[in-house]
Amino acid sequence: MNTTAETVRVGVLGPLAVTDAAGRPVRVGGQRVRALLAVLALAAGRPVPAHALIERLWPEPDDRPVDAVNALQ
Repeated sequence: MNTTAETVRVGVLGPLAVTDAAGRPVRVGGQRVRALLAVLALAAGRPVPAHALIERLWPEPDDRPVDAVNALQ
């Protein structure tokens, strides 16, 4: 089986910047998706539990969706 890994570069110093293997910019839509990508990039190579992502995306418990786990998915 021959598989190739596509390289994506995520820059988190300053505005979030994502580029593909060829260095072309990748559009990442939505503020929440961009925040999620930044959190995951900062933890590159390590698992991030759902509860930690929820706390980072919705820091105020009153602002969280009723079903935050489903919203995260």
